[in-house]
Amino acid sequence: MEFGIFIQGWVPGPPAHDSDAEHRALLAEADLVECADRHEWKYVWISEHHALTEYSHMSASDVFMGYLARSTERIHLSSGIFNLSPRVNHPVRNAERVAMLDHLTSGRFEFGTGRGAGSHEIATFNIHDSDSTRSEWDEVIPEIVRMWEQEDYTFAGKHFAMDTPHNVLPKPYGKGHPAIWVACGSPSTFAKAGRLGIGALGFNFSPVFAMRPLIESYKEGIAGCQEPIGEFLNDNVMITNSVVCMEDRDRAREIVTRYGRGYLYSLVCLYHDTIPVPPGAPRWPEPPNQLGPEMVDWAIEAGYLLCGTPDEVCEQIARGHQTVGVDQLVFGVPGGAVSHEDTLEILEVFGKQVIPEFDKDPVHRTTRFRESATPKHPRFNAPPPDLTSIWSEGAPTVAS
Repeated sequence: MEFGIFIQGWVPGPPAHDSDAEHRALLAEADLVECADRHEWKYVWISEHHALTEYSHMSASDVFMGYLARSTERIHLSSGIFNLSPRVNHPVRNAERVAMLDHLTSGRFEFGTGRGAGSHEIATFNIHDSDSTRSEWDEVIPEIVRMWEQEDYTFAGKHFAMDTPHNVLPKPYGKGHPAIWVACGSPSTFAKAGRLGIGALGFNFSPVFAMRPLIESYKEGIAGCQEPIGEFLNDNVMITNSVVCMEDRDRAREIVTRYGRGYLYSLVCLYHDTIPVPPGAPRWPEPPNQLGPEMVDWAIEAGYLLCGTPDEVCEQIARGHQTVGVDQLVFGVPGGAVSHEDTLEILEVFGKQVIPEFDKDPVHRTTRFRESATPKHPRFNAPPPDLTSIWSEGAPTVAS
């Protein structure tokens, strides 16, 4: 099992309307990624959201990842997600920025895709029918792979077109292309991701044990995948959860019961209207649910939460996430009422004492999959011109 963190430009409360506070919050999240990079975490998932006040001010995750590319060394920088609707991001722009990030990170970029967080977000782009984005995703994703492979790309589709040949640049770095993922919620989407041979991003708010049938749907789908949509199979299920891992057990439990820990969930219920909201769930501006001290053991046992010392958290992961077949376990940070300093401590303690118990391979799982990449399309659709005479003696050369 591999591990990652998830960040989204979280600016809760009045600071969301204060430019200086917003600035500090964004740079603080960059600090968290750099800390995770130093302490054995393999992935960071960085959201792309639009006009979701407090919940996420991360509208330009590609810019943020470019900023992090030079200050990190090992961690994979991942889009969680890039929206594939041509009305939000033109397919050519998505192909270009993925390949550029692949270069700037020297192959450390992960291409997470999706259709948006809910009706409020996509209405930013005058999209008022969320179902219409499904066919857009289906059309766009295979064409991005073709843009990466071909030098005279053309296309005429339902949702976008390129009528004259163009070479979309840059091409991905080295062999293959970044691993492809898709955000999943329902069993049918998990199964679809498996059939397409791409990773499943389970941005869930369910207890881990409830994820078993979804993971089984995915694994059944990918077992039968004969023709992946990309150049290789990315056999991967990522699941999110919450963690507070401290050397001091009592301190960890105190943190998870602080007032405000449930505030993020109230914003999820507000904005993510494509996710079923259970009865009684708070929706902003309703006060968030509060986890009392007497409820901590219940939340841990039910699989909603990982909390305690490194030994306790290891046992909880083994009993839950390892048992249900999670490939990558990701935690949202910062977590509500958890301070920046507490979060840095959690990342260090978990990285040093928990990750080595489960992740024995120094190489990223997606890196190993990418080594098997095989092109799917010819380099040219039409015979290319003969340029031999141009590259004669004295012609300009590419810098080494």
